[in-house]
Amino acid sequence: MKSLHNKYAPYWAITLVILVTSGLLTIKFDFGKFASGYLLDMVGPAWAYILFRGLYTIKADNRWTRFFTPNLTMLILVAVAFGIETLQYLKIYDSTFDIWDFPAYISILIPLYFLDKHIVSKTKNQQ
Repeated sequence: MKSLHNKYAPYWAITLVILVTSGLLTIKFDFGKFASGYLLDMVGPAWAYILFRGLYTIKADNRWTRFFTPNLTMLILVAVAFGIETLQYLKIYDSTFDIWDFPAYISILIPLYFLDKHIVSKTKNQQ
């Protein structure tokens, strides 16, 4: 399991850098309405998934990595993102609600989740 995780870690790290960079660039530069409205919503949960799961680094077996399974990490990130958007809808704090933020949050997160699940199942099959 450890060797397969480590094999894919550089690709997860590159993906993480791309996601973080593209998200942060939207704060500094104007790439148009779509990028300023949705890009950070798309890449934020995705990069958080990679960070929380520790996919970008060598395999570690500790309390953190055992807690943040693919399913639990996905559940937590979706709940937080959708919760924030729901708070915006309810006008709990000063912000702009946008129904299209919901699919934006999961647009990259879901493919990363399924890729991670595939790698985890592949790893279990090799044991």
